Amino acid sequence: MNTRIKGRVHVLGDNINTDLNCSSKYLPGKDNAYVAQHAFEQVAPGFASRFRPGDVIVAGRNFGINSSREQAVHILRAMGVGGIAAHSFGRLFFRNTINNGLPAIECDISGIADGDEIEIDLAAGNLTVAARGISRTVAALPPAVQQILAAGGLIAYLREHPDWQPA
Repeated sequence: MNTRIKGRVHVLGDNINTDLNCSSKYLPGKDNAYVAQHAFEQVAPGFASRFRPGDVIVAGRNFGINSSREQAVHILRAMGVGGIAAHSFGRLFFRNTINNGLPAIECDISGIADGDEIEIDLAAGNLTVAARGISRTVAALPPAVQQILAAGGLIAYLREHPDWQPA
């Protein structure tokens, strides 16, 4: 995984729960690709049709609250989400992003708008929206988390490091 994420921004608001991108009404008998076609339609009609692989979700407070449903991250991966920057995350959702190799950072999102081009450097802890003159320092992801993301997620990391033992 490259530690730099560059993509077009899609802004979502506060309190976006996992049922909004992984609605239970689509889950019985449906695969992730099908469900991804309907992601966030309740809060942003047409969201999935505008989204392109590598694009970045920018969201407000409590993104991913309400569920430990790991499928929510699988849907985002199926959509090709390059990363997520949010004011804050539901804790279980945040951990599921790391476990599934999807970069996510908490930061100040003020001034970032739909369609902006964003660059996030996970190793250096920088977020930049050049066209708006936004350059922010964000908490760099710990090296262990960066290694998990680089491997494509926790299971892939453990396969690459079969002798790993917790400290």
